[in-house]
Amino acid sequence: MDLSKIKEVTILNSPAHVEYILETSSYPDEHKHLKEIRDVSMRRWRNTNTPHEYTIEIGVFTSYSLLSTALTLPEDGKVIALDRDKEAYEVGLPFIKKTGVEHKIDFVEGLAMPYLNELLAKGKEGCFDFAFVDADKDNYINYHEPLLKLIKVGGVITFDNTLWFGLVALAEDDEKFNNPILGSIKQYGYDAIKKLNTFLPNDPRIESTLLSIGDGVTLCRRKY
Repeated sequence: MDLSKIKEVTILNSPAHVEYILETSSYPDEHKHLKEIRDVSMRRWRNTNTPHEYTIEIGVFTSYSLLSTALTLPEDGKVIALDRDKEAYEVGLPFIKKTGVEHKIDFVEGLAMPYLNELLAKGKEGCFDFAFVDADKDNYINYHEPLLKLIKVGGVITFDNTLWFGLVALAEDDEKFNNPILGSIKQYGYDAIKKLNTFLPNDPRIESTLLSIGDGVTLCRRKY
């Protein structure tokens, strides 16, 4: 599939509008090493970047969002970064080192669920302030449960891609829903994201809101 065409069928339906928003609101304040990660990532993988004291990130890729988090942490802050693909993480590692925040990051190569359960077994419940999830969509709803235990009351879990290219809002007979460009994307995450979006607002333990940022970001604040 030609990923370069995806911008033409996303929520705004206009690559020019997407670029205008980025150029006027995102890029002017972008850290120079974040820009470097974005540039090197886009040369290798098109359309795959993400447009607290102690945090977890599930799905690191080339570390753009990871570096953003590390830059906001105090010197003694920590982020546990979980990903099965260490090679992708190492694409962004030189830029992390240039910013001087590598000491804030604990990268863990492997599956997320076993590691989350291991943290719980070690008594880490309520120890984290923030979690960012941008990994395999089928497991989003499974990650929610252990993360909700690991995050402290008042902490936030963030799920990325919860509008899933705008498909979640479309009827199945909609022309855009049946666009062949989005065929494999629809198969990969559509059902999982729809299920998550129905579940989260009905979970009494959280307050959630779905923001129309990028491909959709859902914020979940733990109430108790």
